[in-house]
Amino acid sequence: MTESAADVPAMMTGLGRAARAAAPVLAAAGTAQKNTALTAAALAMRAQVGRILDANAADMAAPRAKGLGPAMLDRLRLDAARVEAIARGLEEVARLPDPVGAIDAEWQRPNGLRIQRVRVPLGVIGIIYESRPNVTADAGALALKAGNPAILRGGSESGASNRAIHACLVAGLESAGLPRAAIQLVPTADRDAVGYMLASMREYLDVLVPRGGKALVARVQAEARVPVIGHLEGVCHVYVDRDADPAMAVSIVHNAKLRRTGICGAAETLLVDRGAPALLAPLVRDLLDAGCEVRGDAAVQAVDPRVRAAAEEDWATEYLDAVIAVRVVDGVDGAIEHIARYGTAHTESIVTGNDATAERFLARVDSAIVMHNASTQFADGGEFGMGAEIGISTDRFHARGPVGVEQLTSYKYVVRGAGQTRA
Repeated sequence: MTESAADVPAMMTGLGRAARAAAPVLAAAGTAQKNTALTAAALAMRAQVGRILDANAADMAAPRAKGLGPAMLDRLRLDAARVEAIARGLEEVARLPDPVGAIDAEWQRPNGLRIQRVRVPLGVIGIIYESRPNVTADAGALALKAGNPAILRGGSESGASNRAIHACLVAGLESAGLPRAAIQLVPTADRDAVGYMLASMREYLDVLVPRGGKALVARVQAEARVPVIGHLEGVCHVYVDRDADPAMAVSIVHNAKLRRTGICGAAETLLVDRGAPALLAPLVRDLLDAGCEVRGDAAVQAVDPRVRAAAEEDWATEYLDAVIAVRVVDGVDGAIEHIARYGTAHTESIVTGNDATAERFLARVDSAIVMHNASTQFADGGEFGMGAEIGISTDRFHARGPVGVEQLTSYKYVVRGAGQTRA
């Protein structure tokens, strides 16, 4: 099938049936077989780097013609280094412990029953994503390692790149003797395919994972007929406390905002302790001098005439661009209060040399990831040692934070007896 495929229901049903057929094969696959598929896929990516970059160049041409911004183009762009990073990511996932069959807990009852809680695959996972072609490899690899067939629906803007990367994953599956249907790519850019995945594939999909902009995630969460793992927005905060080291504070804030502005872990709001007036000006000026637009309250505007006045909506905005909202707050409790009101429970960081203040922040801020003296850009499964991630979940059920291999499993209870009957 190609992108011109017109019969979306028949096509999607075919993908679903193939994934269901692959599920028991993949669930029973051994660790060595899955790892062979991943390492072979990494080798295929290195061998096909030229083809992948040619495909990406074709993808990049259309967005440039449409005048898309630099953040979106950066998400889409691949180069040799990024392809190598994707290949290494596949190998890192191969090196991770296999969660399938792992025993989380075990105990024995007074009647002699022996009970174990054992990790099992979630089932067939549908993954809907935008822009970043690396998600094709990350999502496919993580689902495979956790024993789950995956149906991937990437964005139309990265279609050629996704197909080139997916071909490498399929080569890896075939070399390991695993079914091609273990990782399938929806072969059409027709938007009806997304609607069909959300509303009409309950028979085939066990869970959906959206990864992309607010509009995509909101639609998936609103329309999906199966459970969803994901986050809607990443309004991440850095709070600089009165006891922060000045040089460390400037370095962390600069990195948290500007290393990559288009990722969900980029800081969108900077909070500065009112008790640290000497820290405010260096922080603001460093951002401004680096080309970042600063929108601040009255105290922040007084620091530099380049600061624009912040509106109420700025405190709750995920810019995904070189723009940051800056506010002066009354100590750590003021920061905690601000985050509780405007945050999205994604990632927050405190910069301070006072351990007691840090522990108060870490304990009371109810976000998926809380940090002390570190950039919010570390909010990433790879940086957590998880090999890769499908995304960051801000849900409170099943998975929270980076969604890696372990988070793509569930569990069952295995009970062993010796003839016991219940009175």
